[in-house]
Amino acid sequence: MPAFLPRRRSILVALLLGTGVFCALTADNAAPAAPLLSKPLQPKHLDWSFEGPFGVYDRASLQRGFQVYKEDCSTCHALNQLTFRDLGPGGVGFSPAEVAAIAAGYKVPAEPHQKGKTGDASGAPLMRTATPADHFPRPFPNEQAMRAAMNGALPPDLSLIVNARAGHSDYVYSILTGFGQTPPANEKIAPGMQYNPYYPGHLIAMPPPLTDGGATDTDGTRATADQKARDVVTFLAWVGDPKMEERKSATFKMILYLFAFIGLLYFSFHHIWRPWH
Repeated sequence: MPAFLPRRRSILVALLLGTGVFCALTADNAAPAAPLLSKPLQPKHLDWSFEGPFGVYDRASLQRGFQVYKEDCSTCHALNQLTFRDLGPGGVGFSPAEVAAIAAGYKVPAEPHQKGKTGDASGAPLMRTATPADHFPRPFPNEQAMRAAMNGALPPDLSLIVNARAGHSDYVYSILTGFGQTPPANEKIAPGMQYNPYYPGHLIAMPPPLTDGGATDTDGTRATADQKARDVVTFLAWVGDPKMEERKSATFKMILYLFAFIGLLYFSFHHIWRPWH
């Protein structure tokens, strides 16, 4: 055996031992691993009127849900995909006069006047009364203004919130009704945050949006926080999928047509080919 092989082997062993000692000495000084986010609870399941192959939207709940959005959610959350006329017949169910009255309660940016300006002498943007053809206005002009008003938070647009979250309607309902619980001793609540076990990490910047109280509906529905959550979730589910009823109806008719067509083919085949058997 060549003389230089034992020497190389000794050098290799020394390097491995040195590496192990260095790792052991620096392990205690390594940066601690980032804490894992607390897993959210499974959303509470409700039987929604619009679920299932024959589900439909409850128009009374839709109208109450719109009122909840208007009074409790619209100051922070936008509905960029919705126009006022969508609230009319075939949608939420308000009459054309009611839709016009709802739109008249909002201001939207006006078109540039004859000189091409979009603001007045003081620099404020020109505004006009909304019409049924307009989209719902944003609560803030831009993201920077929203974050400044919300202490850095960015409330999401609610147009597709039900479809965009795992758990869909159950998840949004659970978030809205999950406030007010006592956090575990090992979970610290950061300043400006709220504990909600259904939210990822259990900490959410949104304060409890719904409370008991308000006018009882004409059908006797009491305005509790739970009922408001049910109604506004129904409304937001409709906003995210306003053509759901039409799609289900068309699918059901297509299935009936296919069954009738298959039956006609069977009896025609049986009638034509029967003499040959």
